[in-house]
Amino acid sequence: MSSSKASPVSPLAPLHVPELPPIRGVRLATAEAGIRYAGRTDVLYVGLDAGTRAAGVFTRSRCPSAPVDWCREALKDGGARALVVNSGNANAFTGLKGREAVALTAAIAAKAAGCGDQEVYVASTGVIGEPLDARKFEGVLADCAASAVPGAEAWAAAARAIMTTDTFPKLATRTAEIGGVAVTINGFAKGAGMIAPDMATMLAFVFTDAALPQDVLQTLIAEGAADSFNCVTVDGDTSTSDTLLAFATGAAGNAEIAQASDRRLALFRAALNDLLEELAQLVARDGEGARKFVTVRVEGAESDASAHHIAMSIANSPLVKTAVAGEDANWGRVVMAVGKAGEPADRDRLAIWFGDVRVAVSGARDPDYSEDAASAVMREDAVTIRVDLGLGEGSARVWTCDLTKEYVAINGDYRS
Repeated sequence: MSSSKASPVSPLAPLHVPELPPIRGVRLATAEAGIRYAGRTDVLYVGLDAGTRAAGVFTRSRCPSAPVDWCREALKDGGARALVVNSGNANAFTGLKGREAVALTAAIAAKAAGCGDQEVYVASTGVIGEPLDARKFEGVLADCAASAVPGAEAWAAAARAIMTTDTFPKLATRTAEIGGVAVTINGFAKGAGMIAPDMATMLAFVFTDAALPQDVLQTLIAEGAADSFNCVTVDGDTSTSDTLLAFATGAAGNAEIAQASDRRLALFRAALNDLLEELAQLVARDGEGARKFVTVRVEGAESDASAHHIAMSIANSPLVKTAVAGEDANWGRVVMAVGKAGEPADRDRLAIWFGDVRVAVSGARDPDYSEDAASAVMREDAVTIRVDLGLGEGSARVWTCDLTKEYVAINGDYRS
């Protein structure tokens, strides 16, 4: 997930990076701490006003990083005054040294923010297995706390500071209303490889000035992750460090809502989910070496869960992904991926489309199949693969990218 070698910007990158507005109660600063990279920012500090509540979801990896363990513990209290993120070193599989590094990072940040250690959240991304020297944060975080600001440039700088093999910063913003009071939601993420989240994603951070109790914020962010970050995969590998954190400062002054099911949250929930989906798609668009953005839709499954499993089987198949890279409408590989998923499927009911071109139906090649039409779809930058199982009402949608030689090159010298 990290490399000091700059990669060309993904051809799937958005043409414009949005300017994020200030969020009341949030201030950001970045710095160079020399964690791994030379001549670039690698530390992000976010200062949060008193009263900010935090929520989060994390990797289900059985080998989580030390920062993931720290954040899970910090969420038991739920208060938040600072966030520290470093790139270049994941502080994962580092044993006691890793736990000590997180504790020292939190202590340094807490002193800078004037808060308790458990009000500091920590995230790290980069190489696994190398100890992180948290002493490099001495002085750096104090300077960040003193210089942190809320403006658009600060948000853009924050997104860049946490990049590793990413080729572009990933930011999104939305506005909504809660009970007639205007609120703002900002978010940014990083991730390009080791992407097959089973909770949220790589690293992603969401901030809002809405007043929300922690349990409501937790419900909203967990539900939103299920249909966004949990529906994106680059290579089928779940990171040890996956972290999605949300912070609500309460500065908007809306009446606090006690239940996530309250109708007054409808507009906020829709805006939050939309923002999370945008960030998740940006991760797929920046997949290491990616040249194609791929949407996989599965319909007619026995259940939504079954459809999701099949969709991920298709999206994670190296043979499907290399066929997309080669612009080859090889529907046989899709059949293979459906069959190996272990979910209910009937070969003789199966239908497959590339884009709007049906290539297979009733368990055989479509009698009207056109190689030219299917190949034209595969030449597009964005490709949709749709499967109808013909068994029930279950459906799912996931996002991925193609698998190219560049992916192998990036990961072949990842630690070089």
